[in-house]
Amino acid sequence: MKKFVVLGLAVILSVMLLAIVKVGFIYVGPVGDAGWTYAHDVGRRYLEEHVPGVITDYLESIPEGEESYRYIEDYVKKGYKIIFTTSFGYMDQTAKAAEKYPDVQFFHCSGYKYNDKNFTAYFGRMYQARFLTGIVAGMMTKSNIIGYVAAHPIPEVIRGINAFALGVKLVNPEAKVHVVWSHTWYDPATEREAAISLLDAGADVITQHQDSPAPVQAAAERGKYAIGYNSDMSMFAPEAHLTSPVWNWGIFYVEAVKRIMDGTWKPGFYWLGLKDGVVDIAPFGPAVPDKVKETVNKYKELIIKGEFDPFTGPIYDQKGTLRVKDGEKLSDEELLQMSWFVDNVVGEIPQGSGE
Repeated sequence: MKKFVVLGLAVILSVMLLAIVKVGFIYVGPVGDAGWTYAHDVGRRYLEEHVPGVITDYLESIPEGEESYRYIEDYVKKGYKIIFTTSFGYMDQTAKAAEKYPDVQFFHCSGYKYNDKNFTAYFGRMYQARFLTGIVAGMMTKSNIIGYVAAHPIPEVIRGINAFALGVKLVNPEAKVHVVWSHTWYDPATEREAAISLLDAGADVITQHQDSPAPVQAAAERGKYAIGYNSDMSMFAPEAHLTSPVWNWGIFYVEAVKRIMDGTWKPGFYWLGLKDGVVDIAPFGPAVPDKVKETVNKYKELIIKGEFDPFTGPIYDQKGTLRVKDGEKLSDEELLQMSWFVDNVVGEIPQGSGE
């Protein structure tokens, strides 16, 4: 009798092991950065909590470029059937792994390479949330000098700056968005210095594209306002923090993994926005008046309904050239290749990708 019980337990255990899906995540920064990597890790934990049979693992602070390939391949060799690489600089290595290992589903965040078999590119329309936070900044500034601590001069960052500036211009045509480049994703000291340079120039609202809360903290120390990025950064400056454009990656991770498990997933390019819940803005801080909240919520609802797009013309660049005609809007292809600033941005785009 005991023999049959043991055999029965062994069969049950084998079935359970076969049902387990191992999902690996590769991060460019530390999970405690309060920014980009932190937001992805919140999504990873959300996935594990909401999809039975899934176990996850992550590798943090993995260098971009060629070195990342061995980490991706190591996950494959350890039996991981779904792998998410979460930074632009992992794109070519993820594509290489997808070609070599057709029985593994690969996902790459923020890139443009993908196939229809086992390689998905995914991102969020963060420019929608950026536009909303631009409205906040435009209505809250008194000096009409708004500081933007920019990361690397790539289309993703440029697109975010422009969307933010268009939100500012919608409610305050006199305000200008002043850009300083840090050429970093996560370097608190450098990002703090960049924010201070903008504060010294008269900025009374600071925002950012990096992963650390350093610009938010710098603004708070000067008694100025701040708009964070990636996650709700209010804990770092409870009084100064106005809001943040934030990521909710768990929504996408749950949907993708569930559909892989039931056989309905279709690899391709996914660019999700406010209506999908993947991007949003953090709760408003105590300094934000009701009128500002009402204006932001009005445009948020219009974007979700598809009745308004932040990149609807007329839009002029810094040289006064009409880039988007009245009533028209930029295509996704144009957004993904953006390399110019709108006319209320002060600053230049450095040559090169900054990668």
